[in-house]
Order: sequence, then structure tokens, then C-alpha cells
Amino acid sequence: MRNFLYRLADYFALGGGLIIMTIVFVTTANVSAFTLNRIASLFGGQVAGLSGYEDFVRLAMSSAALMFFPLAQVKHGHVAVDIFMNKAPAWLQRWTEKCWSVLVLIMALFLMGWMIVGMFEKQADHVVVGVLNWVEWPFYIPGILSLLLWAGIAFVQLFEETPTEVSHV
Repeated sequence: MRNFLYRLADYFALGGGLIIMTIVFVTTANVSAFTLNRIASLFGGQVAGLSGYEDFVRLAMSSAALMFFPLAQVKHGHVAVDIFMNKAPAWLQRWTEKCWSVLVLIMALFLMGWMIVGMFEKQADHVVVGVLNWVEWPFYIPGILSLLLWAGIAFVQLFEETPTEVSHV
């Protein structure tokens, strides 16, 4: 189960990275269109920017943002003062790791619950983005799944003896 969740965290991070790369490409295309418009305007021409660019970026970023949290949990990438913790006794280091895992588990499940409520509200209200006319609620699904995976990884880490760097092979 642990290896499956850790591998899934890798895939979620890759998916988030692909979404961010798409945002970068779309942003580049939009900036290029504005640049071409300035050049074309010197000759009386016009080049339009991408219609719905802001809507796309907002929806895509909301999907991608939470997709990196599970991998950060796998890598024990939470806030800790390394200088202090490296000098602490092993039992205190383990206890601190367990406390972080419990807190992350509770927080991820809490956030997931509210995201589910928000998704159902958006669906019931038939909310669409202004220019693209896309419905918003499906863009909540990657975030909800990311929070569920994050909570699952934190739960599995509660039962690990010591924090380990993960080999996904």
C-alpha cells in the first residue's frame, strides 16, 4: 500500500507539472499575441490575444496547485527546523514526525471535506467561467483527490518506524 501511494504521489506531481507547463505555453502564446499586436498596430493591423486566457489559467492552476502536496509529504517536506531537529534525540524526532503526520492527516481531510462542499455548491449553482463558459466544479476533482492522497500518505507514515527517503522502484 505504501509503495502504491508513494508512486501515485509521483504521478500526481507529474500531472501537476504538465498542467503548469501547459499554463506556461498558453501564457507564452498570449504574450506573443500581444507582442505581435503591438507590431501589427504599427502597420494598421491587429492580432488578438487568447480569449478566456485568465479563466483557463485560474481553473488550471486551481487543479495543479494541490497536486504537489502528496509528494511533499512523501519527502517529509513539511516545515521543520533542521538544525534543531538534527540535534534532538531520536525519540523526539520520531515523535515530531508522528505529530506532523497526525496534523497533516486532520488538515488534509478537513480541507477535502470543505472542497467537496464547495464543489457540490458550484455544481448546484451551475457556475461557469465568464469567457470560456466552462463549468467550474470538475476542476475541484484533482484537488480533492490530491488531498485524499495526501491524507493517505500521512496515515501510512504514522506506522513507519523511522522517516525514510523513498525509492519508487
